[in-house]
Amino acid sequence: MQVSVTFKNIDPSDALKAYAAKKLDRIEKLLDAPAEASIVFSVEKIRHITELNVTSGRTTVHATEVSESMYAAIDLAVDKIKQQLSRNKKKLQTRKSSPGIRSTLAEEINETPVVLDEFDDLSDLEPDGDHAPIK
Repeated sequence: MQVSVTFKNIDPSDALKAYAAKKLDRIEKLLDAPAEASIVFSVEKIRHITELNVTSGRTTVHATEVSESMYAAIDLAVDKIKQQLSRNKKKLQTRKSSPGIRSTLAEEINETPVVLDEFDDLSDLEPDGDHAPIK
């Protein structure tokens, strides 16, 4: 997984980068395609903010967490990403496994009996003398 890290109002730290990369490696098994992650660490007064974006193929998930510790904010953001990815994966699996509307509609059409009304038999009708028979 390719990870890009940005620091706002905070000194760059290799320990934070390594910790975030280690946590993101755990969610890589939930992804089907190669992924890119961007992390933004910022500090506003006493709030430590972690913004996390993960893009894999057509899937993009985003999480923002605020905490008193940057490490806690990373943990919470990664947990949110895990939940979103697992929910998305389950949704895709149920969508693939459920029969499509066309197959159920075709089965329903084949199972319904055909009932003829008294008006369905058109062989009794004779053309009028005014009109020519339709060929």
